[in-house]
Amino acid sequence: MPTGHSSIRKGNHLTDVSANQQPLFTRTPNLREENTLALRQQLHEYFVTTFDRYESLFETLACDQAYYEKSIPLRHPLIFYFGHTATFFVNKLLLARMIDTRINPRFESIFAVGVDEMSWDDLNDAHYQWPTPAEVKAYRDQVRAMVIHLIETAPLQLPVDWNNPWWAIIMGIEHERIHLETSSVLIRQHKLAYVKNHPQWKPFRETGVAPINEMIKVAAGSVHLGKDKSNPFYGWDNEYGTHSAKIGEFLASKYIVSNQEFFEFVQADGYKNKIYWEEEGQGWLAFTRAQHPTFWLKKNSQWYLRLMTEEVVMPWDWPVDVNYHEAKAFCNWKKSVTGLAVRLPTEDEWYRLYDATGLHNLSAEKANANVHLDYFASSCPVNKFPQGEFYDVVGNVWQWTETPIYPFEGFDVHTIYDDFTTPTFDERHNLIKGGSWISCGNETLRDARYAFRRHFFQHAGFRYVVSEELKPVPGSHYETDKLLSEYAEFHYGDEYFGVTNFSKALAEVAIEMVGEKPHAKALDIGCASGRATFELAKHFDFVTGIDFSARFIGQGVHLAQGDTLRYTLTDEGELVQYKSRSLADLGLLDVKDKVEFFQGDACNLKPQFTGYDFVMAANLIDRLYNPAKFLSAIHERLNVGGILMLTSPYTWLTDHTPREDWLGGFKKDGESFTTFDGLKAHLGEHFELLQQPIEVPFVIRETKRKFQHTLSEVTFWKRVK
Repeated sequence: MPTGHSSIRKGNHLTDVSANQQPLFTRTPNLREENTLALRQQLHEYFVTTFDRYESLFETLACDQAYYEKSIPLRHPLIFYFGHTATFFVNKLLLARMIDTRINPRFESIFAVGVDEMSWDDLNDAHYQWPTPAEVKAYRDQVRAMVIHLIETAPLQLPVDWNNPWWAIIMGIEHERIHLETSSVLIRQHKLAYVKNHPQWKPFRETGVAPINEMIKVAAGSVHLGKDKSNPFYGWDNEYGTHSAKIGEFLASKYIVSNQEFFEFVQADGYKNKIYWEEEGQGWLAFTRAQHPTFWLKKNSQWYLRLMTEEVVMPWDWPVDVNYHEAKAFCNWKKSVTGLAVRLPTEDEWYRLYDATGLHNLSAEKANANVHLDYFASSCPVNKFPQGEFYDVVGNVWQWTETPIYPFEGFDVHTIYDDFTTPTFDERHNLIKGGSWISCGNETLRDARYAFRRHFFQHAGFRYVVSEELKPVPGSHYETDKLLSEYAEFHYGDEYFGVTNFSKALAEVAIEMVGEKPHAKALDIGCASGRATFELAKHFDFVTGIDFSARFIGQGVHLAQGDTLRYTLTDEGELVQYKSRSLADLGLLDVKDKVEFFQGDACNLKPQFTGYDFVMAANLIDRLYNPAKFLSAIHERLNVGGILMLTSPYTWLTDHTPREDWLGGFKKDGESFTTFDGLKAHLGEHFELLQQPIEVPFVIRETKRKFQHTLSEVTFWKRVK
């Protein structure tokens, strides 16, 4: 980004920000350094300055009790975070085999995990016997000595890249820099009685009249995101891969939203009017009963702003700190007031703004931005750091986007930190861009991609854009729903025990049966995730897939759009593996334009679904609430001479089908009455059986060591009238 001097207005006076002569906080190092001694020296400084600055953050706590009382219920007390970053070094260095013994096994257990209200986070204090701050400090001293010793003496082979064991050292440092920020937020959320001022954490004192925001045109253009493993700077897994997009012209606000501008929303009863809030935001609003931003306080008709260690009279020209829900509600209100298509920018649009503004990564000079702790420990006025025609494209506060984080094409999980990003691929974590006053190291790089739960606070505000175009997220999250993941694997995953993929096997049998008969249109009813729909399209001109579940067909739709399907599979307990499949992987890319998917009820299909040469109903009839109704009407969907293919293991359950509606599997007139008998009875009027039933096996993976091995009976029926 541009460097050099900037000026800060204090009332009507100008203050030279270059007056702060403290050494700049070390930048993230170039890991392509060719001199091992030079790189050791850089990493030594990078580690020590980070470790020291992190510990100084906890010196803002006023007493030991401040370490043990939670700032917010959804996070551990601060004693956890004091120890966590040190433990991280030990745990990752063990995985990287740079060390072979632990320093303190108990600490490295209790301080290991618990940072983002995930399923593995145990936030019950009854399960912990926290050590004293002095004990944790002593432990940190041990970790400090161990890491310094490694940096000074461990074998170092250049370059330091993704696969180099030294990557774990940089990972630990960058991880601590992230927690420099997240812990500062928790301190800001702490009771004021538990914090105190500190010389290394002085806030800005300048404020004035807030500028009136205006919209500036951002020209259309392309963005190219993602980096490869040869990049000279450390990156988290989500940064690697490729993504490109064309961005149409849009308008963006000149400034990020100030407290003053957001106050208009508060005054307009924005927190009381549900119409401005998304469904998830309404839930947050109902739970918190918020009436204004979290860090705002009103005392005797006077507004104040809570900073990290103190409360100050409201600086109206500083950026508002809000979560995603509040930012989104403001945009919806602004849209209703102006009649314009106001919304948050997407990640791609933020990058287009970044590139159009001519920004670049930080140099060794003081930034022309309130970032990387180059100035003071707080936000500053929104009109202090011009960057092209805009202000604060980078720095001051993070900026919420419309985009849930997703993996780029080519995404890969790092073996020693497999849960950094993948848990956030859940469409519940939105990307924040630009960094804040405390964002350091990797956080300030153009490639950085950080995401938070939409109700979290992270020194984050927003700017808004005006654009009618809102493209969907170009990737997918890792599906963690157990059933959907099993279906994804069943349809698109590996084969087990030598059993051919069931959907593929059915399609091959079907295509052989159809032969040279008409094959213009096919219907895959009960298509689930859609593999057979694609396989049938190898032979048929066009195939329609229909399923009752929108969640299932969503997987097929995703693939048909050219995206990659990503999901997790349970190995054992809480251990999972991550998998991905694309149509290209399966040799089906050429047929993606020959399929379509719809949600529908097999027992009550819409009339337009007719005129098919072939209908497949795979493992469907024993899951219908009224299979007889389905069979009595399915001929209406087929052309005369067309073929109906039914498959089922005939596992009748009252959970799906009332006992009285079973087609078979019971005694009738004292004799066994099979489902095949029932099919002949219900289909006889309009169909003739083409051949005797055959059996096709399938395997469903539940865990690494538990599978279902089932036989499905397959029958073919020709419509005769």
